[in-house]
This record gives sequence, structure tokens and C-alpha cells, in this order.
Amino acid sequence: MSNRPAFYARTGSPSSDLISLLHAPYTLWHLSYVVIGAALAPELDWRILTGTLIAFAIGLGVGAHALDEVKSRPLGTGLSDRALWALGVGAMIVSVVIAGIGAFEVSPWVIVWAATDVLLAVGYALEWPIVHTDTGFGLAWGTFPVVVGYWAQTEDISLALVIVAGAAALLSLVQRALSTPARFVRRRTDESVVDFDGNRQWDRVELLATWEKPLRLLTWTIVALAVGLLSTHL
Repeated sequence: MSNRPAFYARTGSPSSDLISLLHAPYTLWHLSYVVIGAALAPELDWRILTGTLIAFAIGLGVGAHALDEVKSRPLGTGLSDRALWALGVGAMIVSVVIAGIGAFEVSPWVIVWAATDVLLAVGYALEWPIVHTDTGFGLAWGTFPVVVGYWAQTEDISLALVIVAGAAALLSLVQRALSTPARFVRRRTDESVVDFDGNRQWDRVELLATWEKPLRLLTWTIVALAVGLLSTHL
């Protein structure tokens, strides 16, 4: 288990490679931000929320992660570059098409939001210097989905949205701060043992748990928060 490229990754077959490519815990985490943003709106249009979630799920969950994998192979999948490019570009196109439908249903500004999302996702996945930073991650994967989720419902911005979007950015930075050392240990080391004053040693599994257990807990915390806020509109 500690030899996997990520705690949720199970590679080795085409089906497991595709499932791992979704980065399911983190995709759920960031889709929850869309829900949280939408739930802040006084009135909730469930149809618009569904469309927004589908667009983000395809663009982020499939597109951005496929491009990330083709760039540096962080998961070590056996998927070909051609397949990853097809998944990445195809997913981005589908998300833009959904945004085009939203432009007729909501506002032409939806296209602007969609184009920004594509640029952020592609820029981060392909490691563009401006986007591929801690701040870029916090804004692109935290602030942005909250703002879009709210704006799609209201076509407006509020003080509450600014505060919550800022909190999402901070939570995304926490995610990055925890996942970065865990990725290093998983992907760059063979064995890791930490000796505390010659009395207590942590093996690789225990060391990884110091980062990955909080990541698991935070994932379900954010999902539960999103569901709880959404339930106020039932």
C-alpha cells in the first residue's frame, strides 16, 4: 500500500489506471467547493448546479488530471500519451460545450468563466510558472470553484462569497502542504524510517499516515460540509 504513487491510486490495469486518474478524493473535495458556493445563494437552481458540477467534474476530474499525467506521469499509469491527450483535450471540449449551453440558459458570461477555468486547469496541469505555484493552486482549485458555484446561481458577488472563497483557498493550501511531503516519500524514496531520540522509530507507513490521514479526514469534512449546506435548500 505504501508503494502506491498516491493513497487512492491502484494502477496496473487499464481500468484501475482510469480510476486512479480521477484522483477521486481531491476531485470530490473541489467539487464540494462548487456546491458550497452555490449553497451560499439565497435561492438555489438545482438544474444550474447540476450543470456546473458536471462541467467541473469533466474538466477537472478528467481533463486536468489527464494532462497532468501526460506531463510528468505522477501516477505512473500505463495509459499512452495519445490516450491521455485525447482524454484531456476531449474533456476540456465537453466542458466548454456544457458552458455554451449554460450561456443560453444563464448568461453569456458563462463562456468567460469556462475559458478561465480551462486556462487555469491546463496551466496548472502543464506546469505553467504563473499558475503552478502554491498561490495558483489555492486560487484555481479553491477560490475559483466557490466563486463560479455562487455566481452561476446569482450572477453576482457578495461579501459572504469573498470570505468563503478565501477560506477555500486556505483549505486548498492545507491540502497542498500535506500532500506534497507525502508524494515525495511515496514517489522518491524506497524506505523511510524516522528515529526519535533513539527510542521510537516510524516506518514508511506510519510516516505517510501523518499526512494522509488528515487528508482523508479533510476530504470527508469538506464533502459533509457541502452536503450540509446544500440540505438547507431542501
